[in-house]
Amino acid sequence: MPVLDKNNERDVKRYEEFIRNSPYRALTQDPNWADVKDDWGNEQVYVERDGEIVAAMSLLIRKVPGGFSLLYAPRGPVCDFHDEQLVSELLKEAEIVAKKHKAFALKMDPEILYSEELDTKYKNAGYVVRNVSADKDELIQPRLNMIVKLEGEDEESIMMRYKKKTRNIIRGAIKKGVEVSYSRSDEYLKIFYDIYKTMAERNQITVRSYDYFVKMREAYDGLRIYLVKHEEDYLAGAVTINYHGKLYYLYAGSTNEKRNLNPNHLMNYEMMKWGIEEGAEQYDLGGVFILDSQKDGLYAFKSSFCQEDGVTEYIGEVDKVYKPFLYNLFVKVVPKVQQLKKKLKK
Repeated sequence: MPVLDKNNERDVKRYEEFIRNSPYRALTQDPNWADVKDDWGNEQVYVERDGEIVAAMSLLIRKVPGGFSLLYAPRGPVCDFHDEQLVSELLKEAEIVAKKHKAFALKMDPEILYSEELDTKYKNAGYVVRNVSADKDELIQPRLNMIVKLEGEDEESIMMRYKKKTRNIIRGAIKKGVEVSYSRSDEYLKIFYDIYKTMAERNQITVRSYDYFVKMREAYDGLRIYLVKHEEDYLAGAVTINYHGKLYYLYAGSTNEKRNLNPNHLMNYEMMKWGIEEGAEQYDLGGVFILDSQKDGLYAFKSSFCQEDGVTEYIGEVDKVYKPFLYNLFVKVVPKVQQLKKKLKK
């Protein structure tokens, strides 16, 4: 069966083992991600050769007016994306899901490096590809990520790969008595959430619900909640997940207390140390949009840890379009309406 039968325990286990052991694995392609994003529908499809799974894709399903839907494979599919024939075979299996849910398109954004050759290959194969020329508001997830390679490192060698200023900030925080701890407890999650909301209010950005983080904790055993404290004051917090050797710095925030201690620097160092202890291959600090330290504080912060590794540039979004008219409405008209609404609110 190309579509995973969720009631068949053997098939589900086999599917999960493939997803979690693949070199192309990604946190949001795990079937458990559907438990976090439970306001979407979900299906899983795969390709078998000689009785073995060789490609798979977890799909989120978003209903839109008119009874249609968008299929989205966040950071998928799980296979060698350079093998366009295999990807095509996988999408052929996904047509069952597309027809069932009246999908107007299937969107993919794999953790595969961008190249002009790969870009051209998929455009020539009839896919709609958005990357270099796309505005950040046109993409669901950032295309430029800051990733620190951890393989072969220890806590001293990884420190030496940071910028000198970052090393000094971390050492200074330690000398001043800043402490970092972690847990999965309700207490830690509640403290983190208060910190996260403080950050969101300060930066005027929307927040996830508390229940969203509860679901994430239940879905992933490799989740840790980190908190940074100085004396009696909580300074920062973060949620990170070790997904089978890939660490993701997912959500973070800082309070308005003692910001001069730069608690997030020490916290990220401690999380990378955890990754090294666990034998993880990389630490993903997440996306950036502007590659300019003078104009963007987020890039300045993340790039200070990626002095040697630099920016990781993914291929972007690759769409299989089933219904061109509805697709064009979704990618051109709807974003403009949303931008107009934002301007009117301001």
